[in-house]
Amino acid sequence: MTNIPEIGFGLWKVDKAVCAQTVHDAIRIGYRHFDSACDYGNEAEAGQGVAKAIADGLVTRDDLWITSKLWNTYHKAEHVRPACERTLSDLGVDQLDLYLVHFPIALAYVPFETRYPPEWIFDPEAVEPEMKLAPVSLAETWAAMEELVDAGLVKQIGVCNYNSALLHDLMAYARIKPGALQIESHPYLTQEKLIRLAGEYGIEVTAFSPLGASSYLELGMAADQDMVLTNKVIGEIADRHGKTPAQIVLRWGIQRGTSVIPKATQVPHMEENLAARDLALTAQEMEQISALNKNRRFNDPGVFCEQAFGRFHPIYD
Repeated sequence: MTNIPEIGFGLWKVDKAVCAQTVHDAIRIGYRHFDSACDYGNEAEAGQGVAKAIADGLVTRDDLWITSKLWNTYHKAEHVRPACERTLSDLGVDQLDLYLVHFPIALAYVPFETRYPPEWIFDPEAVEPEMKLAPVSLAETWAAMEELVDAGLVKQIGVCNYNSALLHDLMAYARIKPGALQIESHPYLTQEKLIRLAGEYGIEVTAFSPLGASSYLELGMAADQDMVLTNKVIGEIADRHGKTPAQIVLRWGIQRGTSVIPKATQVPHMEENLAARDLALTAQEMEQISALNKNRRFNDPGVFCEQAFGRFHPIYD
């Protein structure tokens, strides 16, 4: 098992202008798990924050768990190691604790010098910009990920956004088994079967967007009525414990056996999230929260790829 710290810090949508200071603040407060990705466009700034925290004597590199992700345009075997090495360089570290396949979606290669991060659209200047798929199997990509472990560039490898069928398939051919599965999960998307399956395979699960719709409102991918944190059941449990709704939802995620990676840029919110470690929910409260499931997925390529990138490309049924 990978032993990922139970509450991490998600770097998605942390503005580059504040990212270095945000990471430094998070380390000072007590965060030790940082979840980054090439696609977030802020790994160099995150690395600056890590470097300053180490220089200030707050932590050593060994105290930190740093996760990053292989972007869709680098799935071909020959591009996997250069992509990982670019991430290592940007973050200013010699080795990642965990490197994940970001999506089970292979896109056409975009060289670093053309655009980095390359994002989703192959040619933004085209008359009709769109995603351009690449004929690369997930097995080819995984074999190249395994070579990163062999080379000592990463300690563990894993996957994001895989469904049960893809996980079964991966376990059938993987020489080095995945250490972690990262998926969207919150009280409106509990993913109980997938999490149980991962557990049976000995794979740790990290829940991204653990607070639900919060990260998607500003992107137009969720509405106010989608907010988990304003749900009456969550509010009642929070009042009973004298805690905030966010702390209750994060505690539910931890207590069901997943690690969680909420994002926050304000120190009080960082502290609030981290304090979710310091409470316990009853079995009845856990069941009440799990019963809120609506199978409401906010991060769905089957929706946003067509809307934003000109191609219908579902990966979930």
